[in-house]
Amino acid sequence: MTIAPIQCGSALLATHGGSFPIAEAIDAMSWAGWILWLPILSMLLCGICAAVKVRSKAPAAITVGLLGLSFLITCGLYASYETPVTVHLFDWFRIAWADGAESFIAPFSLYVDRLTLLWMLFVTGLGTLIALYASEYMEADLGPGYARFFAGVSVFLFAMSALVMGDNLVMLYLGWEGVGFASYWLIGYYYQRPSAVAAAKKAFIVNRIGDLGLALGLYLIYHVFGTIQYSEIFAQILQGVNADAAAGGWPIKAIPFLLMLGAFGKSAQLPLYVWLPDAMEGPTPVSALIHAATMVTAGVYLLCRMFPLMQLHEYALPTVAWVGGLTALLAATIGMAQYDIKRIMAYSTVSQLGYMFLGVGVLTTYGAGYHVFTHAFFKAVLFLTCGAIMHGFAGQLDLRKISGLRHMRGWRITSYTMLYACLCLIGFPYISSGFYSKDEIMAQAFITAGPGFRALGVIAIVTAMLTAYYTFRVWFRVCAGEPHYEMGEEQHGPGSDHGGGHAGHGSVTGGEGGGGDGGEPHAPREAINFVLLAITVGGIASIFLAGWARTSIADSTAVVTAHWEHHEAFWSEPHKWMPLVASLAGLAGLGIAWWFHLANRKAADSLRSALLVNPLTRWLPTAMENKWYVDEFYHAVVRAPLWIGGHGLYLFDRYIVDLAIVDGVAKLPRALARAFQPLQNGVLQSYAITMAGGVSLVALLILALPQAIEALSRLWATWFGGAG
Repeated sequence: MTIAPIQCGSALLATHGGSFPIAEAIDAMSWAGWILWLPILSMLLCGICAAVKVRSKAPAAITVGLLGLSFLITCGLYASYETPVTVHLFDWFRIAWADGAESFIAPFSLYVDRLTLLWMLFVTGLGTLIALYASEYMEADLGPGYARFFAGVSVFLFAMSALVMGDNLVMLYLGWEGVGFASYWLIGYYYQRPSAVAAAKKAFIVNRIGDLGLALGLYLIYHVFGTIQYSEIFAQILQGVNADAAAGGWPIKAIPFLLMLGAFGKSAQLPLYVWLPDAMEGPTPVSALIHAATMVTAGVYLLCRMFPLMQLHEYALPTVAWVGGLTALLAATIGMAQYDIKRIMAYSTVSQLGYMFLGVGVLTTYGAGYHVFTHAFFKAVLFLTCGAIMHGFAGQLDLRKISGLRHMRGWRITSYTMLYACLCLIGFPYISSGFYSKDEIMAQAFITAGPGFRALGVIAIVTAMLTAYYTFRVWFRVCAGEPHYEMGEEQHGPGSDHGGGHAGHGSVTGGEGGGGDGGEPHAPREAINFVLLAITVGGIASIFLAGWARTSIADSTAVVTAHWEHHEAFWSEPHKWMPLVASLAGLAGLGIAWWFHLANRKAADSLRSALLVNPLTRWLPTAMENKWYVDEFYHAVVRAPLWIGGHGLYLFDRYIVDLAIVDGVAKLPRALARAFQPLQNGVLQSYAITMAGGVSLVALLILALPQAIEALSRLWATWFGGAG
């Protein structure tokens, strides 16, 4: 299959008349650095609280207050924004080679443009609200664990801010590794649980694969451009520098693929998505903040920020598009067959991230960035409502064991904020933010010329229908229907991901919180309800911010200009019919979910049983429920061979290298010493006999050695003399 090569660098800009504003250096805005310093201060104060064994909510108050101040400074930075600027904070890396011909400069500076501000507004804003939510959610761990949690949140906010606001690739890499470290810290927060420890290690190791790709990409960027400063890289691209290298040099052609490998790891795309569902072992506020709203969007940010470099190979963006589209479909099929509502939302996150990568690949960085923005709000609400349910029902997350939540006293805010977030996730027509952001991506797939991009558009529409099904499968099961619940098995106290309840079950009627024989649920209080309402309002407001998001990304990504001119040239069809087609697909999925999970819940079990009984179809529900056996495949192909090889090398090192070689060589002189040890017995007669024996042995050697040498010489001459 042949495709028209996607133009790169200055050629693309020249063709479409785009421009990429280069940031000017300015020192008068050093106050913007407090966006980074305040989370560091919060971490230090939380550490002090842990050291002095504070058992109050002081760590939460400190974190919420300082993160809130960071958000206000971000708002002030946005209000004062006029043109892209670089704000120098202090010298960090400044290395000059001995000959003075080259130097490596990576100052600790901020690169402020509208793309930076777009990300930082929801990173700091949602970070503050989720920290407030956690102040109530984590109160069962008051003490050192409580302070440790908020210290981890503070580290994450600093690292994410450095990633987004840094003016060079070294600062981006600092933040990149920092959010990975914070993720490991917080996923493994309940370190007494083996499953949490395993999930933290899995996330850390899988992300290292992507991080290696990013590190190599950074090295090659410096090799090709001689700098890692954004402004200098973009200036070279605008001036057409390295155009010859782009035409033939392998280092510059490898750059986009290495960058996308880093993005795939951090943003959980095929084949590196497997860490994200397991990351749900962390506390739910962590899932909402890191694994739904902010950290997992770092890969999308990387590709948007470095989009001019993604044009350096004709197959780079098609690869991004296909990986994103297939990830969206695969994760949606898995989410359809899970029963843990938090894990369903995790696979939903993977799927929606796939849409974002699809958007980048089909040249709508605006659609991808806008979907990042809207998704941050509604997915945060979905995770936080799941957390509220888990918090109130003693860890219960099985959608088959909770029903009628909206009829129970104190649960209406949770139920209806979840409802609106579900509508946003499926892109319900006109009243949801997801309708506008996701439709832009799907329509563009039918517009942009690329290998099978229209097929990707069809995949995206089918995925939208599956998304509607599994999303409302959760809501109809948990929030609608007759009230009924079974409490989970977790208890109050440190090490539990909930705030209370005892094991047991019960049912309620008439909307009253009736009891079972093992305990009663407790509804969320003011902090959780306020945060759910506030983020929901933010999600509604994001509907009206499409133009602002478009301007924000157009100001920072030259290819957006190309997209919009391309968009105008092909306006005719997809953007007219896509809202209708996508809406019908979503409504079809919603209707199927209504029938199987509200109107006739027994039909879902009957259908599953029928599929399992039929030999021709039993593989489908089994494979989906077992996540298509991807983890098992990785275990068989990667983990088990490495485990066997590692243990084999250990055994070789222990028994061959250490025991046979090292210890064997060491034991030889010791054995000889022990053989001669009886000679040293202190008896004079024995020494005389030994000396006589030694003299006799020397004399024998003197007499016999010449004859032996002569005999060997004759033998040699007999065997080899003729050949010589």
